[in-house]
Amino acid sequence: MRFMFVGDSMTIGRAGDFTWRYRMWRHLNATFGGPYKIVGPRCEVYDTFADAPVSHEYADPQFPARARRHLAGWGEGWQHMAPLVGPAVSAHKVDVLLVSLGLIDLGFYTRAPETADNARRFIAAARAANPRVRAVLMPVIPNVRAEADEPFAAEVARFNELLAKAVADLDSDVSPLLLAARPRGYDIHYDTYDGTHPNVSGEHRLAGEFAQAMHQAWGIGGSYEHSGTR
Repeated sequence: MRFMFVGDSMTIGRAGDFTWRYRMWRHLNATFGGPYKIVGPRCEVYDTFADAPVSHEYADPQFPARARRHLAGWGEGWQHMAPLVGPAVSAHKVDVLLVSLGLIDLGFYTRAPETADNARRFIAAARAANPRVRAVLMPVIPNVRAEADEPFAAEVARFNELLAKAVADLDSDVSPLLLAARPRGYDIHYDTYDGTHPNVSGEHRLAGEFAQAMHQAWGIGGSYEHSGTR
């Protein structure tokens, strides 16, 4: 089975991060019980000094190159990934998409209805490349901006409603879709380093929600467990 992570800055991570992708790799190693691959056209993390995704400095240098693959970008959202996902799914023979997108769209590019339309375009493009592809979609987690900006908070809530509707409308037996839950207990003042981007505990919570969704709905992997901060 071939997994591809798709996301924005919360998924690509910055130099020095473990990333929730790393947490998922460790989880799959521990629970998958068979051969699998993490695939995608990119492998870097974002370098804040270069202002570009050019770093390979993950927090754990033992994170193997073969597991660092992804389709994520700092400042990229649904509208950016919709034209990229089809070629990536086709080239890398993706079976399962784990997607966390939307915050950057709503913050800078599109309102909720247009963002939801781009999510539907994304799903259609992925299915055109592989009609049997599966996907787990994470709703947008309101960040620190939503605490002070009521219109933005309303757009986040509206988009999450529209994303849930898209999943309900487009789910199929051939190409199943899952809407992950907001990670239980996720607190932006505890689980992020800046009110948006996950720290160690946030990475575990994000990976855990994807893992639980796949395990409960599809029997993929096992229940997510971790101890300590690593």
